[in-house]
Amino acid sequence: MSARAPAHRDPPAPATLRAMPGARWWSGVVLGGLSLALLGCGPKPIEGLRSYEYLGGDQRSGVLTYGETPPVGGPYNPLWQTCALYTQPVYNEYAVHSLARGAVWVTYRPGLDAAELDKLKALLAGQPAALLSPYPNLPSPIVMTAWNRQLSVEKADDARLTRFLKEVLPDNSAPEKGSPCSGGFGGTR
Repeated sequence: MSARAPAHRDPPAPATLRAMPGARWWSGVVLGGLSLALLGCGPKPIEGLRSYEYLGGDQRSGVLTYGETPPVGGPYNPLWQTCALYTQPVYNEYAVHSLARGAVWVTYRPGLDAAELDKLKALLAGQPAALLSPYPNLPSPIVMTAWNRQLSVEKADDARLTRFLKEVLPDNSAPEKGSPCSGGFGGTR
């Protein structure tokens, strides 16, 4: 007798699962809860950070008026302020153009303690686009500003300043972001 190969058989079809009543509803609840939990895991907003909605691109000559002290956006002079550390106030119109280029502008009340000023200089060391200048009549001792974002603090070692540089500045929506902050106006008022 000759041996025959066994006949080929397909594996049995999997059993059909019956949907549990309400399974879709519960899966939506679980997925929604997970989504909310993940949203809560991100960094908390920086306390006291103010946001504005200036568009940019409005270049004008002459003295300009701003609604904030110091300004956070709006029209600006065609020339920008060269990013540097200044010991005298700079012109708003040039500094705002630097903000439009993606710079951070740290202003402080004239007469700020020398130790506080040294902390600000150390904080800005290595920042490729930063202005530091005194600013008369500031609402607080120190104000850090980027295009459309501003934070006021009392002390230079306030951790929110570092968070601003790490979290706000990279996401800056400055209209000319990436343009150099060198080669502009280097004078003061």
